[in-house]
Amino acid sequence: MKEMEKHAFGRTKSGAQAHLYTLTNEAGMSVSLTEYGATLVKLLVPDSTGSLRDVVLGYEDVSGYEAGTASFGAPVGRNANRIKGAVFELNGVSYSLIPNEKGNNLHSGPDFYGKRFWHVAEEAEDHLTFLLHSPDGDQGFPGALDIKLTYALTEENGLFLKYEATPEKDTVINLTNHSYFNLNGHNSGTILSHRVEVDADAFTRADIQSIPTGELVDVTGTPMNFRDGRVVGAEIDSEYEALRFGQGYDHNWGLKNDGQFQKVAEAAGDESGIIMDIYTDLPGIQIYTANFLEREPGKEGAVYPRRSAICFETQYFPNAVHHENFKSPVCLAGETYETRTAYCFR
Repeated sequence: MKEMEKHAFGRTKSGAQAHLYTLTNEAGMSVSLTEYGATLVKLLVPDSTGSLRDVVLGYEDVSGYEAGTASFGAPVGRNANRIKGAVFELNGVSYSLIPNEKGNNLHSGPDFYGKRFWHVAEEAEDHLTFLLHSPDGDQGFPGALDIKLTYALTEENGLFLKYEATPEKDTVINLTNHSYFNLNGHNSGTILSHRVEVDADAFTRADIQSIPTGELVDVTGTPMNFRDGRVVGAEIDSEYEALRFGQGYDHNWGLKNDGQFQKVAEAAGDESGIIMDIYTDLPGIQIYTANFLEREPGKEGAVYPRRSAICFETQYFPNAVHHENFKSPVCLAGETYETRTAYCFR
């Protein structure tokens, strides 16, 4: 592993200086991160010819992340995804969140974790740890906690993410990473020719507002069946209800890992030969094909069109606070929330 590099990454509107931290392994793979949002900015991966390709969408400097609304590379919390009606009940108390999407709460917004400076708690040649204090009542959620997020780069071309937190009160914790992947390169067009495989027998049916109804739908015989691998664009515009409602893939699949850290999905770039294996110990994965991205200006002069990337957001099921048949995202006071997700390249 090579020594970590640190460079200036621009200033926010308030004048705060951001930095870019880059970890590089002996194979040449590198990950670049900024303390603004604890955000994943670049991910250079060797392709089938040994050339490096940046496989995540992003912005040129911190001003892009401050202005952007797509959550490129950002950790999302305190609760990722959606909560119906922007309200939930815990221990007999009703908690109101801010409705920021059709009367519902999306990604705990609008005071996103990805729009805050995180403290760099630990620097090393192979990992970087960020720390964020979230006070009691932050975003409407009960219980203060310190969130620790570690990004670790391995010599085997794996990027491991570890999330840790211990709340002072019972609360909801459901953290994920919102990186947009294009395995042919961040500026290479759409991902419709990518091939994706997901180890899941069912997905969570959602209404037209993308709120899960509580029903788990068998993927057999549907465009949601990725068990044996499927080209993303093959049926993305079919008349299947879920795809019409989501304007493409934007759904949560129930994983079969039973809480164990194991491979749950893979994606392959058709032109680069890069294959990404996704590992997690979480029960669900939201796959989003950037259906609402519209000519977003990005790094290196890129302009990202619709469906130019795919997100693999490992998580507790969306709206799980309202469905007893979904694994609960509630973490009890004094207990440790700890989850891992990895993106491994070959």
